[in-house]
Amino acid sequence: MIRQSLKFRKTITIVCVLSLLVFIFLILKKDKYIDNSEVKRHHQRIDDDFQDVGYREFDEIPKKEPYVLGEKKIKMEMNNVADEGTKRELQEAKARIEQLEKKLAILEGRIPQKYPDVQYLGYKERKRILVTGGAGFVGSHLVDVLMIQGHEVIVVDNFFTGRKRNVEHWFGHRNFEMIHHDIVNPLYVEADEIYHLASPASPPHYMQNPVKTIKTNTLGTINMLGLARRVGAKILIASTSEVYGDPMVHPQPESYWGHVNPIGPRACYDEGKRVAETLAYSYAKQENVSVRVARIFNTYGPRMHVSDGRVVSNFIMQALQNLTITVYGNGKQTRSFCYVSDLVDGLLALMASSYSLPVNIGNPVEHTIEEFAVIIKNLVPGCRSTVTTGAAVEDDPQRRRPDITLAETHLHWSPKISLQDGLQRTIDYFKEELSRTTFHNNQTYIDFKVKTSH
Repeated sequence: MIRQSLKFRKTITIVCVLSLLVFIFLILKKDKYIDNSEVKRHHQRIDDDFQDVGYREFDEIPKKEPYVLGEKKIKMEMNNVADEGTKRELQEAKARIEQLEKKLAILEGRIPQKYPDVQYLGYKERKRILVTGGAGFVGSHLVDVLMIQGHEVIVVDNFFTGRKRNVEHWFGHRNFEMIHHDIVNPLYVEADEIYHLASPASPPHYMQNPVKTIKTNTLGTINMLGLARRVGAKILIASTSEVYGDPMVHPQPESYWGHVNPIGPRACYDEGKRVAETLAYSYAKQENVSVRVARIFNTYGPRMHVSDGRVVSNFIMQALQNLTITVYGNGKQTRSFCYVSDLVDGLLALMASSYSLPVNIGNPVEHTIEEFAVIIKNLVPGCRSTVTTGAAVEDDPQRRRPDITLAETHLHWSPKISLQDGLQRTIDYFKEELSRTTFHNNQTYIDFKVKTSH
């Protein structure tokens, strides 16, 4: 009985399970049918909508060149996106680019395209030469000649009156070195020869800072003489005709002791140079330094400052601009003007000589200041300037003319450039200066008519 009961219960369980499985299968099949029907109806609605839109709308749009229309639409959107701020930034960037292009043009103009031809010297002939004030008017012309001769040149300048533009055509040359230095402070370099030209030379410049002028001609000279003693170099001291003051002897020989006001406005320069000469010969006697002293008279030529207050630069600038040519004093005071290339030849001859006493280097041809003003006026084409007189300058020398007998005897030197020729070259240079708007390498005046050896 129990066995039959268990068999019946087992049968009922199996039937229930099978019934449950059948029920579940039927439910799943029904859901799938419903889902398929919904999907078909949904797709049918989409198709109907698409066809309806196609018939009602797409037929109204031209079917040709759909890509061009899309591109135009994109461009219109991009133009709308570009606002005023973006346009302003582009304009500013363009302006900055133009400024950079101008600066590059200026820099390219300052770079020499080619160095002047330089003679080759062997190590036994080639000298290492230091030029103080080498970026100045006279110094830069001396540097040109020394470089062309093939020597190694070291230029020292504090640029108080000197300008880099005077020697920039040598920048980068293997024989050239520039040192920005004030010789009032000691300098430690190696040199075979020293040309000590550092000092402001025009009255406005040396009167601008008289204490500095005195220091340059005393402390600076001591430093250069000390350097010459340490390295065994020969040194040339650039003195001046101002050591004669307002002379009582005419023309002035080297034996004349001078007539100088020690407390006047020119005293800082006049007495400074007199002390420099005293220092030079004291070092020569005490330390056996080989010294040369050149007493330089009025000099003119290219690379003069256009506003240095000297007679030549003043008269030429006034004549070129058709301004009144002003002669200070009565115009009867005299000067003797030497062209810069002649002066450089004299300095080189003095350094190469064995003569150790002071030597006048200048042009003995004498003119009154009034005559000189008329000469310059006549050399400037179309000049409409008039010559007038102004108040006399304090302590202005009345007569100035060198006696160059010693230079002719011991140096075999005399000036060769005539006043007319030298003034014409100088006028051409000043015309160029007045027309300058930017830097160009062809605006650095070099006189290539120089000797190629001592």
